Amino acid sequence: MDPKMQEQLDAIEVRVAEIYTSVEKVRWYMKVTAWVTIIVFVLPLIGLFFAIPAMIQAVTQASSLL
Repeated sequence: MDPKMQEQLDAIEVRVAEIYTSVEKVRWYMKVTAWVTIIVFVLPLIGLFFAIPAMIQAVTQASSLL
C-alpha cells in the first residue's frame, strides 16, 4: 500500500476514534438528562396524583365543619 494512503487511513482512524468518544459522551449526557427529567418532573407529578385527592378531601371535611 502506498505510504501516503496509509497515513491518510491512520489519520481517518484517529478522527473516527475521537468522534466515537464524543458520541459516547453525548449519549451519556442524554441518558443523565432523561433520568433527571424523570426525577424532577414525572415523580412529583405522580405524587400530585395522590396528594390532590387527599387535599380535596381535607378541604371538604373542613368546610363541612363550618
